[in-house]
Amino acid sequence: MSGIVQQQVERPPRSRRAELVTFFVLAFGIWPIVAVGVVGGYGFLVWMLQIIFGPPGPPGH
Repeated sequence: MSGIVQQQVERPPRSRRAELVTFFVLAFGIWPIVAVGVVGGYGFLVWMLQIIFGPPGPPGH
Protein backbone atom coordinates (compact mmCIF):
# COMPACT_ATOMS: atom_id res chain seq x y z
CA MET A 1 0.00 0.00 0.00
CA SER A 2 2.96 2.28 0.38
CA GLY A 3 3.58 4.41 -2.62
CA ILE A 4 -0.12 4.88 -3.36
CA VAL A 5 -1.12 8.46 -2.88
CA GLN A 6 -4.71 8.93 -1.92
CA GLN A 7 -6.23 12.12 -3.17
CA GLN A 8 -9.01 13.74 -1.24
CA VAL A 9 -11.68 15.37 -3.30
CA GLU A 10 -12.47 18.68 -1.72
CA ARG A 11 -15.99 19.88 -2.24
CA PRO A 12 -16.87 23.50 -1.74
CA PRO A 13 -18.72 24.07 1.53
CA ARG A 14 -22.48 24.13 1.18
CA SER A 15 -23.95 27.55 1.50
CA ARG A 16 -26.24 28.34 4.38
CA ARG A 17 -29.08 29.02 1.94
CA ALA A 18 -28.74 25.58 0.35
CA GLU A 19 -28.83 23.95 3.78
CA LEU A 20 -31.94 25.90 4.76
CA VAL A 21 -33.69 24.97 1.52
CA THR A 22 -32.79 21.31 2.10
CA PHE A 23 -34.08 21.51 5.67
CA PHE A 24 -37.39 23.07 4.66
CA VAL A 25 -37.92 20.57 1.85
CA LEU A 26 -37.35 17.71 4.28
CA ALA A 27 -39.23 19.23 7.22
CA PHE A 28 -42.30 20.46 5.36
CA GLY A 29 -42.33 18.35 2.22
CA ILE A 30 -40.92 14.87 2.40
CA TRP A 31 -41.34 13.92 6.08
CA PRO A 32 -45.04 14.86 6.30
CA ILE A 33 -45.73 12.76 3.21
CA VAL A 34 -43.79 9.84 4.74
CA ALA A 35 -45.67 10.24 8.04
CA VAL A 36 -49.07 10.23 6.34
CA GLY A 37 -48.04 7.20 4.30
CA VAL A 38 -46.90 5.26 7.37
CA VAL A 39 -50.03 6.05 9.39
CA GLY A 40 -52.27 5.35 6.40
CA GLY A 41 -50.45 2.10 5.68
CA TYR A 42 -50.84 0.97 9.28
CA GLY A 43 -54.55 1.83 9.22
CA PHE A 44 -54.97 -0.10 5.98
CA LEU A 45 -53.15 -3.10 7.50
CA VAL A 46 -55.39 -3.08 10.58
CA TRP A 47 -58.48 -2.76 8.38
CA MET A 48 -57.45 -5.70 6.20
CA LEU A 49 -56.62 -7.85 9.24
CA GLN A 50 -60.05 -7.09 10.72
CA ILE A 51 -61.71 -8.05 7.45
CA ILE A 52 -59.85 -11.38 7.48
CA PHE A 53 -59.87 -12.26 11.20
CA GLY A 54 -62.81 -10.21 12.47
CA PRO A 55 -62.87 -7.33 14.94
CA PRO A 56 -61.00 -7.58 18.23
CA GLY A 57 -62.78 -8.64 21.40
CA PRO A 58 -64.48 -11.73 22.77
CA PRO A 59 -66.20 -13.97 20.25
CA GLY A 60 -69.93 -13.36 19.87
CA HIS A 61 -72.55 -15.97 20.79
